[in-house]
Amino acid sequence: MTNLQSKVRETIRRYEMLSSGDRVLVAVSGGPDSVALLHLLSGLKGELGLSLEMAHLQHGIRGAEGRQDALFVAGLAERLALPFHLREVDLPRTRAERGKGNIEAMGRDERYRFFAALAEERGIQKVATAHTRDDQVETLLMWLMRGSGKRGLGGMPPVRRLIPTKEPALGGAILVRPLIEVSREEVVNFLAAEGLESRTDKTNLDPVPLRNWIRLRLLPQVRAKFDPAVDERLAHLAEILREEDETLDRMARQDLELVLREKNLMRDSFLQLDKAMQRRLLRLWLGATLGDIRGFGFQDVEEALRFIELGPPQGRLSVGRGWELVKQYGAAYLEKRRKKQRPACYSYDLPCRGELVIPEAGRKVQSSLGISSPDTRPKDSLEAVFDLASLPETLTVRNFRHGDRFQPLGMKGHKKLKDLFIEKKVPLAVRATLPLFLAGGEILWIPGYGRSDVAKVGAETREVLRIRVELYDR
Repeated sequence: MTNLQSKVRETIRRYEMLSSGDRVLVAVSGGPDSVALLHLLSGLKGELGLSLEMAHLQHGIRGAEGRQDALFVAGLAERLALPFHLREVDLPRTRAERGKGNIEAMGRDERYRFFAALAEERGIQKVATAHTRDDQVETLLMWLMRGSGKRGLGGMPPVRRLIPTKEPALGGAILVRPLIEVSREEVVNFLAAEGLESRTDKTNLDPVPLRNWIRLRLLPQVRAKFDPAVDERLAHLAEILREEDETLDRMARQDLELVLREKNLMRDSFLQLDKAMQRRLLRLWLGATLGDIRGFGFQDVEEALRFIELGPPQGRLSVGRGWELVKQYGAAYLEKRRKKQRPACYSYDLPCRGELVIPEAGRKVQSSLGISSPDTRPKDSLEAVFDLASLPETLTVRNFRHGDRFQPLGMKGHKKLKDLFIEKKVPLAVRATLPLFLAGGEILWIPGYGRSDVAKVGAETREVLRIRVELYDR
């Protein structure tokens, strides 16, 4: 076993990248780093109990050279007797059709989606890419120049979900970087010692793109004038910042639970937190809904914070990718932007036992029968208990209608439901879809906001109907 194999094996162990029995898809471009990764994993697969497959995306950017890369990688797969998956796309044409877009970013996204689809199709648990310590240092410096916080300066995590998205079919596989502690110099020496050939991507020699400029111009000068070991120091810095960032995220998740109510961000509780924790918590909250928020930068976070703290009592702010941050009556929530239209009216009969899903409201209703006892009471405002004998055979669940009136518990007269909503500061979007429970045309209960005197549980109640309303993911 070579020294580099031992080093890579230790990295795999340290970060728990791979387990015995894993099916691993190795991303191979044909360049020095990916060729080294392929042969290192091939040499370790028996000891680690791995099953390897290879994948290559020919993105159409480099014409004939790109096609030669694909043939070269196919030859590697044949010599190593590994399953090989090739996908060919024409990114320049796609970009021309869209009229915009960074072609490098498009290529990266296309590559990862290709790997994710393969992982889903082939039952692959891990996808291994050949990012080295040099790549890590370049990434840190890029984010530093862009004014990033701890998350960006932490660089690339050794292990993460392949695609940070809520789509399970595209986010199930895990991305691992076994060469993350290996220098590019070590890679070159390994290839020379083993007599291994690789391809050269000439676009990497162009000093105009920022990453190339850092690699070709900036870092050589820093190493020469400051410290030849600066790469190791910067990689260590990235590791420290990444670990601290993960710790702060865990703390923020605890605070997030305290300021959320039914996925709504409660403004007063949120603003009591320190500004640094507000930023972190906001990113976690957005990420839980939007999935990938890598394009949501510092200025975007600051704009959202100003909107929550200083903006009008009610309003909307675009947060990108078709989503809006909506603020109403001291709460903020996320909503998919759509063309203005009246909410659909709905009306359902409620079963005495079982579950009723209301897709128009994004809620489900659970109902059950039980025997009355001294402890018979609702758990919270999203649950209600009624005297079954005082109810008609069928209850109705529907949303708000203009002119609806309601007699709150303990009140002699009726009240317009619209006035009640204003008094309780119910957001407009919630009013339109909130389920109302009716008995014989009379509003019996408004989950979260009150019930009527009808069918109250009393000393003579023998059997009760218990109803609970919960959110569900549409």
